[in-house]
Amino acid sequence: MKGKVELILKSIGAAFLISLGNFALLKLGSPIGPVIFAFGLLGVCYLGQNLFTGKCGFFIEDKIPALDLLIILVVNLVSGYLFGLLYRVADMSVIPAAMEKVASWEFSLPFFLKAFLCGTIMYIAVKMYREKTPLGILFGIPLFIFCGFQHCIANVVTLGVVKTMDWSLLLAVLGNFVGSLFFWYISRTTIFPKKTK
Repeated sequence: MKGKVELILKSIGAAFLISLGNFALLKLGSPIGPVIFAFGLLGVCYLGQNLFTGKCGFFIEDKIPALDLLIILVVNLVSGYLFGLLYRVADMSVIPAAMEKVASWEFSLPFFLKAFLCGTIMYIAVKMYREKTPLGILFGIPLFIFCGFQHCIANVVTLGVVKTMDWSLLLAVLGNFVGSLFFWYISRTTIFPKKTK
């Protein structure tokens, strides 16, 4: 029971950190917002929080129980949405930017592919952090934002700001998951070879 409570609390913490980055993105826009957003993932990694998009690429490698990954996802989504509602109340100036973003989303193959590509970047960024460099985060986060790739937890925060829901969120979750696992698979013996004893 204690383990599940810690899992949930760290999932809320991760959603909060990503929501701060997303709030900065909505508030500041380009080019500053995408750079500041990296604070969110840096915080997640350095503080050991549970972020779905940072965990799903390691689902097999770290032998993460499927139930735990599902809990992380659900808690990230619910708390991320609630934090979005909080930002809506705290600063209404971010609502127009959030509405513009949501209006551009659609339940389509291109949207899925953008989420897939975001998943690959998230895996690479976290893997590089595990290899003792934050450069993957510092460059990877602005990269996926400038390219218009889709991050499901950031998206749910934006949906909270707008106080709505959109089916594209399902594609973002699936795309992030598949993209992360795809790059984990192809990188096992290429970019990040297993260390020999």
